[in-house]
Amino acid sequence: MPTSGFADWTRSFEEEDERRRAARDPDWERGATLHHAVWASIQRFQVGEDGDGAGLIAKAEEAGDPHYAHAVKLFVAEEQNHARLLARLLAAGGMPTLAGHWSDAVFVRLRHLMGLRTELLVLMIAEVVALRYYRALRDGADDPLASDVAARVLADEQRHVPFHCERLHASFRELPRPLRRPVAAGWQLLLCAVCLVVAADHGAALRRLDVGRLRFVADVMASSKAVVRAILA
Repeated sequence: MPTSGFADWTRSFEEEDERRRAARDPDWERGATLHHAVWASIQRFQVGEDGDGAGLIAKAEEAGDPHYAHAVKLFVAEEQNHARLLARLLAAGGMPTLAGHWSDAVFVRLRHLMGLRTELLVLMIAEVVALRYYRALRDGADDPLASDVAARVLADEQRHVPFHCERLHASFRELPRPLRRPVAAGWQLLLCAVCLVVAADHGAALRRLDVGRLRFVADVMASSKAVVRAILA
């Protein structure tokens, strides 16, 4: 389905890429020191950021809007850059990357179940959770390099959410009106379930970052209201 406005998103991604290249990488040589629980948490998020995005790109190309398809490729490139930054951060702390993690495997399998709308809804769960996680890492890491990397990733994620909301808004208009709010409510329920799992799995790291499990879940769910409003507007 052709949509409008994604040429602007393409320009936005391209401009951000130019700015990022001009700013260059953080100073990896200064190293990083974090609690082992935070390192373990970063390792798992690094796995989630990695991937070629081939399935999403293919579905975006099938949607029929070349501007959107190109913007998705640029989005995937930013996600791959996040994986690179986190890998370099881990290396700066003498920590290895993980070959995989069960949580990422589950997300990938869910995203590939159906069409573009389902893929984006599942992807948005990861994006909304990531917003709160990287904010916690930026503000609570107590390490300059880790805070710098988290701030860079967070700035990108803050642009990614409205990008996906715009496409989902167009996609939801294809649904019968009585189904739109129930689908959005189902998405929030799934987000809540995932968030509870993340809070349990990363609880030790969140405590070190001065964010308790309940606060993390409450903040994520509060932010999801704006996402639903944007999709259903």
